[in-house]
Amino acid sequence: MIELSVALEDRSYPVLVGAGARHRLGEVLPSGVRRVAVVTQSSIPVEVDPGVDHRVFTMPDGESGKDLSTVEDLCRQWAQWGLTRGDCVVGVGGGVVTDTAGFAAAVYHRGIPVVHVATTLLGQIDAAIGGKTGVNLPEGKNLVGSFWQPSAVLCDTEVLSTLPAREYRNGLGEMAKYAFLGVADLADLSLDEAVAACVACKAEVVASDEREGGRRAILNYGHTLGHALETAGGYDLRHGEAVAIGLIYAAELAHNLGRISATRVQEHRSVVAGYDLPMVIPPGSDPEQLIALFNRDKKAIDGVTFVLDGLNGVEPVRITDTDLLRQSMEGLL
Repeated sequence: MIELSVALEDRSYPVLVGAGARHRLGEVLPSGVRRVAVVTQSSIPVEVDPGVDHRVFTMPDGESGKDLSTVEDLCRQWAQWGLTRGDCVVGVGGGVVTDTAGFAAAVYHRGIPVVHVATTLLGQIDAAIGGKTGVNLPEGKNLVGSFWQPSAVLCDTEVLSTLPAREYRNGLGEMAKYAFLGVADLADLSLDEAVAACVACKAEVVASDEREGGRRAILNYGHTLGHALETAGGYDLRHGEAVAIGLIYAAELAHNLGRISATRVQEHRSVVAGYDLPMVIPPGSDPEQLIALFNRDKKAIDGVTFVLDGLNGVEPVRITDTDLLRQSMEGLL
């Protein structure tokens, strides 16, 4: 078992990575917890035993279940059960579950503890770490949410063997991102080591900028176009697949701005191709719609902002030239 920590002073918490990590749940619950509300989906074949009185609450499958109505349903069911501030929520699943359960925990009784048992690769290396919780609106992804740090995160690599091939590849889209955030030789690491390396990278960034006031924005590398593709809808794309396309677009945009060389663009393409991820925008896409959706991104405070590679590494860059955004997209259509 690899034990890591997200260092946030008095709110620091452990992250356990390895086969069987889910069985350590009882050890990482906050002291004094009497009851646990386990939030999961019917399609997730993972059971946990917190070692105290608990009840399972099932939320809808798929991204469509990550909305405000699900949060209301969970909170009402918890209230009917009598869940209190002295109890705890445990999210068992991928990013949809941990984002939703985490947000519900953040607003129920103005905040109760939450522990995440991440069951997907994407959840283990990204979604469950860092305390960003939230749900979607029809107008965009993750537009309603809060920062609510978990008490612990368990990344059980044993359960990843139960994932369908495409769901596993979904996580590889986020893993590809870390290759450009300073995690070296990812392809040469064992699964446990690769997950732990990504967790360590994200934990370090989160510790330096918990509420995304600056540096933490780099964790959204590839996400501006990725989220636009997801919001536009109508495409057969998972989140990690959309992010992979976003990584290629960000590289092309950075190259057109003179920030990186053609060789560096090819490095992006090689990493993404090495994970067998898509690198082109789906047929039938409307570039003007996607560009318009860039303005709904959470980073778009003063115009369209992209996270782009450069001589100083990956960093947020404000873009005012719409023609450049359109031109950079041409090679991906």
